[in-house]
Amino acid sequence: MNSHILELATALRHELHAMPELSGHEIRTKRRLQEFLRAHSSLEITDRGAWFFAFRKGGDAKAPIAFRAEMDAIAMDETIALPYASATPGVSHKCGHDGHCAALAALALETEQLPADRDIYFIFQHAEETGQGGQECAALLKEKGIAEVFAFHNMAGLERGTVAIRSGTMNCASQGLILRFTGVPAHASLPETGKTPALAVADLIRVIADLTAPGTYPAPVWCTVIQVALGSENFGIAAGEGSVLLTCRGEREADMQRLSDRIIAAAQDFARRDGLALELAFRDVFPETVNHPEAADAIRAACKKLGYPRYEMPEPMRASEDVGHFFKAAKGALFLLHSGDRPAIHTPEYDFDDSIIERAVELFKALI
Repeated sequence: MNSHILELATALRHELHAMPELSGHEIRTKRRLQEFLRAHSSLEITDRGAWFFAFRKGGDAKAPIAFRAEMDAIAMDETIALPYASATPGVSHKCGHDGHCAALAALALETEQLPADRDIYFIFQHAEETGQGGQECAALLKEKGIAEVFAFHNMAGLERGTVAIRSGTMNCASQGLILRFTGVPAHASLPETGKTPALAVADLIRVIADLTAPGTYPAPVWCTVIQVALGSENFGIAAGEGSVLLTCRGEREADMQRLSDRIIAAAQDFARRDGLALELAFRDVFPETVNHPEAADAIRAACKKLGYPRYEMPEPMRASEDVGHFFKAAKGALFLLHSGDRPAIHTPEYDFDDSIIERAVELFKALI
C-alpha cells in the first residue's frame, strides 16, 4: 500500500474519531469524508442525503463491484486518554466505524493508481447501529447493476491480521420488541378496583424460557430482556401501566420472526386475560447476514494470495449486521479482521487498531 495514502487514512481516522455522530445524524462525518475524497482523488461523488457513494470508472470485462463502510458511532462516553478523543459528550466511535471509513477512503485513493477492468463503487453508509442504513443503501446495487459487494468489521481476540470468515450465516438476525400494557390504576389499598399489568409482565418474562427452549426451532434462537418498567415510585398507587423491552435473535431470520410472533401472541393472551390494552413497537431490526459461498471463497483466495492467516468460524456471530440487506441484493460477504489481544468493541476501553487499515485495503484490492 502507498505509504502516503496510509498516512492520510490514519490521520483521517483520527479526525473522524474526534467527531463521532449517532445513527441518522452523520452530517459532519459525511461532509469530511467527501472533502477528503475530493482533495485526494478525482472520483465521482454522489450525495444521497443521509449517505453517499464514490465511483471509479473501469472497464467492462467484469460486472461492477462495491465496497461498503459505516459512518455512525454509538452512545457511549470516551473514557480513555487519546490525543484524538471524542469531542462529543456521550458519543464515541467504540465500534470502529471510523476505521472502516478510513480504510474504504484509502482503498478509493489506491484504486486510482491501479488498472481496473470493472466499475468500482465505494459506499459510505449511515445508521448501521440501528439497522436502518443498510436497507436504504442496498437499493444502489440493483440500480447500478452491481454484482458483488464486500465489507469488513474489525474484531479483537485472534492474532493481529487474522481474517475470520465463514460461508452461510455470518451474523444473526435480530429485532427489538416493545410491548406496552395499559390497564387502570387504583389506590394501593384497593388493587382489585383497577387493572394492573403486573401479572402480565411477570408471566411474559417467565414464558420466554419455554418459547426459546432448545429444539423448538430448526436453528438456535435467543430472547434477551432489555428493560422492564411497571408503575411509578408511589406507594399509594397500584400500577396501571407496564412495558417489557426484548431483543429477539436467531441464526435464521425466519426463526427469529417466528419467535417474535409467539412472544407477541403470548402477550396478547395475557392482555386479554387481565383486561389490558397492548401496544406493540419494533426497533433496531436487522436481517440475517448470509455470506454467499462464491464471495466467501473469493476472500479465502485473497488471503491465500496475500499470505494472510485465516480462521474458519464454526458458528455465526450472534451480533447483527445490516450489511445483510446488501447480500440480499447481490452476491457478497463480510469478513472479520482481528487486531489481537485488545479491548472488545462496544466497551469503554476500545479504540480501533490503525495497523489493520493496510491489511483491509490490500484484501479489498485483491478482491477487485
